[in-house]
Amino acid sequence: MTSQNICILISIIAYLFLVLGIGIWFSKKNKTTDDFYLGGRKLGPFVTAMSAEASDMSSYLLMGVPGVALLTGVADASWTAIGLIIGTYLNWLFVAKKLRRYSSKCGATTIPAFFSNRFRDKSKMLSIIAAIVIIIFFVPYTASGFAACGKLFNSLFNVDYQLAMIVCAAIIILYTMLGGFLAASTTDFVQSIIMTIALIIVLVYGTVHAGGVSAVIDNVKSLPGYFSFTQTHVDGAAQPYGLFKICSMLAWGLGYFGMPHILLRFMAIEDTKKLTLSRRVASIWVVISLAVAVVIGLVGKGMIMNNALSLEDPERVLIGIAMLISNHGALAAIIAGIILAGILAATMSTADSQLLAASSSVSQNILKEKLMPNISEASTMILARFTLVIIAVIAVFFARDPNSSVFNIVSFAWAGFGAAFGPVMLFSLFWSRTTKWGALAGMISGGAMVFIWKYGIATLGGVLAIYELLPAFVIACIAIVVVSLLTKKPEQEIIDEFNSVRNTK
Repeated sequence: MTSQNICILISIIAYLFLVLGIGIWFSKKNKTTDDFYLGGRKLGPFVTAMSAEASDMSSYLLMGVPGVALLTGVADASWTAIGLIIGTYLNWLFVAKKLRRYSSKCGATTIPAFFSNRFRDKSKMLSIIAAIVIIIFFVPYTASGFAACGKLFNSLFNVDYQLAMIVCAAIIILYTMLGGFLAASTTDFVQSIIMTIALIIVLVYGTVHAGGVSAVIDNVKSLPGYFSFTQTHVDGAAQPYGLFKICSMLAWGLGYFGMPHILLRFMAIEDTKKLTLSRRVASIWVVISLAVAVVIGLVGKGMIMNNALSLEDPERVLIGIAMLISNHGALAAIIAGIILAGILAATMSTADSQLLAASSSVSQNILKEKLMPNISEASTMILARFTLVIIAVIAVFFARDPNSSVFNIVSFAWAGFGAAFGPVMLFSLFWSRTTKWGALAGMISGGAMVFIWKYGIATLGGVLAIYELLPAFVIACIAIVVVSLLTKKPEQEIIDEFNSVRNTK
């Protein structure tokens, strides 16, 4: 191993020890399952904001967005980014405060429990179905994060993929199992800082080595359709980027309303009055980070055209630029290590939150509610940690194939949660006439339509080949309204609670 790689490895190992230390520190603060899964609802505004966005973006921010921009130009990456920005802001504006108050009012510590308690579902059918949806989409989603970690170490240091993947998974499991939600949220906050540093350094260095801002713009403008919002660059030619495609990319923003690992942050903040500050911090960070990620893709293209960078995979543009930085001495190699730790951080920040959301669904909403209702608090904590480890082991099994497609899995899981939970969450918070059966119909139809559209209707091509989240979201909304109106209206107790939350200032 070269001295350059040793310096990079030192930076990454230091980061891994940091997150482990955070997990050990917070392990002493978990006395109850409420502490383990929601941090006792004591998150501050900055940790709430940044941990939500770090757990949201994953490696898509540092690899996916720049890679898409580099490969096809401005349109695809930018319209997706705009959809994500709008979705982020609206989620914080309309959902965050209401969900915090409503979940506290009805005593819910997980998303499935919120649905069940909101509609007084004594059969627990809603929470069980919601828990199954979370398992279906989160286990492979978490596996994609483990796989990304393994691929990073394999490509950098030629370490065996499966060994690297298992070691990274073990570290994520350990600090999440020890520290629970507080550890995951705090590490996500730290990870968001590292991700920001990585983006800024790569942008500045890449722009300079591409010949400056004007050179980058001149280079990409010379490519047909590359520097346009209504065209895209494919196989050396400009291809039209129509309205249906734009709507399809904007639909990514709908996913936010149903993301369990993001919604849990809203439920955990200590003071709802601080959510305004959290919203502003989160929105500003998302706008800046996504804009920088898109520009890095354009800069990477400019570097390739100037023969300053060579890439086989466009998604490795940050890794390629980081390795160029590492050629400038030991200090530069350490900085490159921080950049690469940023990619690792982006992946880990999503995987830990997904593990918590999935394990809470199994331990709380299936095992405790249906199979072991009289279990003690101490035993519940053991069950929570045991469930987390089991789910993580299953995810490791799914991640064993180094050729698995990380971003296809992320895209599909995002659609699944957005369609299955997003409409139900919005109607639960904003329409008092929503019934248990309407919520159940929306959840099942939305989740099912993601599969039907992805593997059936979309294969017909044309205007039907749009992102499956959009049609599935619409179908779920229709199902909720129709079934709710056809079934008996909610009991007065449910309506009174709804009005109490709505009228709270």
